[in-house]
Amino acid sequence: MKTVEGDQMLKPSGNGDTAADSRRGDAGHSIALMKDGGALAPHQLEARRLINTDPATRELTNSFRELRTRLLELSDGQNFTTLVVPVSQGCGASFVARNLALAFAFDESRTALLVDCDLQRPSQHLALDVEPASGGLTDYLEHPAIGIKPILYHTGIPRLRLVPAGNAQNGHMEYFSSFRMRAVLDSLRCRYPDRYLFLDGPPIKGSPDARILSDLADYVVVVAGYGRDTPSSINRAVAGFDPNKLAGIVFNETP
Repeated sequence: MKTVEGDQMLKPSGNGDTAADSRRGDAGHSIALMKDGGALAPHQLEARRLINTDPATRELTNSFRELRTRLLELSDGQNFTTLVVPVSQGCGASFVARNLALAFAFDESRTALLVDCDLQRPSQHLALDVEPASGGLTDYLEHPAIGIKPILYHTGIPRLRLVPAGNAQNGHMEYFSSFRMRAVLDSLRCRYPDRYLFLDGPPIKGSPDARILSDLADYVVVVAGYGRDTPSSINRAVAGFDPNKLAGIVFNETP
């Protein structure tokens, strides 16, 4: 991961420290209630292409920690939902989304929830070695009676949960523009003040879904393939997003 652009969007968190400290106090209680199994060792995280505490991956880990810091500076102490989308297929946006979520989970005062919204090419359950036996996002959107809890999966990483894409049965259904989609994201984020949501979205090029999802997010991080996406294609890709939500552009070398 080479760099992140969008500094003109970044601003200090103002005078929200007192409120943020209060929320962190409440957050500690909710984190204590989260039950995690055995945590993965650094070599297991590295095998899954996940950032970790091993000195060999320090540079990459620090890149994601820096991106975490920039997003937190934008938020004025509030938790938020971040959409991570690639300019085109193969930019490695899913890699960026799960490692950004992991960077938040590293912080013991925060929890992260990764939601796989790339319905055509879902990959997060494979990357995190999760068997979505109870279905995922689209299963809930089609059959809300199943409830949210069955589609929240442990990842083997403390404070990180996954909602897989699910088994979409209706290829023409407008999942992301539905009231139910907005309601479930609001519920997932607002239930705990320490929870940060990360949506792994589909490519901007060739589908309107990335822009539809941006309406549900507080911030958008665009991932460009380093050396493969041209400046003009990047400019066209970001033009459709609300500039107040655009947190930056990540130039990524990892597919």
